[in-house]
Amino acid sequence: MAVIRLKELKELSNEKLEEKMVEFKKELMKARTQMSSKQNPDKPGKVKELKRAIARIKTLQSIRGGK
Repeated sequence: MAVIRLKELKELSNEKLEEKMVEFKKELMKARTQMSSKQNPDKPGKVKELKRAIARIKTLQSIRGGK
């Protein structure tokens, strides 16, 4: 999972943004589950990256007047 930039998010439609957010939330849940079961995460910074990506999407949706 590469870092998704704000510029890339702005180019997506509202439906695609919603899909991306669902995808990121699933990945975040997997990463948190992995951490809670005391396993070493594949990429330790992934949780932070995913949380920021979700926040970017939510910000864009509020600016556009979406959900």
